[in-house]
Amino acid sequence: MQVFLHFIQQIAPKAEALYILGDLFEYWAGDDDIDDPFNHQITDALRTLSASGTGIHIMHGNRDLIMGQKLAQASGATLLTDPTLLNLYGTPTLLTHGDILCTDDIDYQNFRKQVHDPAWQQQFLDQPLIQRKTLIAQLRARSENNKKHKSHDIMDVNLDAVADLLRKYNYPRMIHGHTHRLKRHLHMVDGHSCERWVLGDWHSTGNALRCDAARCSWEMITF
Repeated sequence: MQVFLHFIQQIAPKAEALYILGDLFEYWAGDDDIDDPFNHQITDALRTLSASGTGIHIMHGNRDLIMGQKLAQASGATLLTDPTLLNLYGTPTLLTHGDILCTDDIDYQNFRKQVHDPAWQQQFLDQPLIQRKTLIAQLRARSENNKKHKSHDIMDVNLDAVADLLRKYNYPRMIHGHTHRLKRHLHMVDGHSCERWVLGDWHSTGNALRCDAARCSWEMITF
């Protein structure tokens, strides 16, 4: 958390806007858990950043899929649909969490379809908070166990899925997370050269992508 707070307090205020592409939290059991001390510290830091003039935009990830408007309001943020196409300093840029691109992982895509169903989400939210947290712990344990039996290639993006999404949105630059494989890729799609930037994971250090009118570049965060 300290690396994240350092980033929010010392680095992000220099930006016009901050885009968080999912998995802000390890898990999100529902907006009624917003007063949890850890959650409150994160939302309070984001709200302070927003009040300083930096726009905050948050996209759902697979770990925090059911973040709602109460969370957004507490953070001084707006929620983004996935994917979102925007004009970033003159460059069409497609933002996505990235899990829709991992089409080779059939088991995950079936699970993703289930938990994105509004009826499933409402049924989940209708349960008491403690039961939701227990279920999340069980799902996370099952997911970690399943990963041990999957190849890294299966859990990475499918290049045809990448090309299809770039084609659908008229060949923009793409930025996503989910796979946590920090790298810049270059794709040739129908004669168009398209950048794809993949955000990395955060542990003892962090990383962000800084974009302006000239270019994008990595910002490595240490504390």
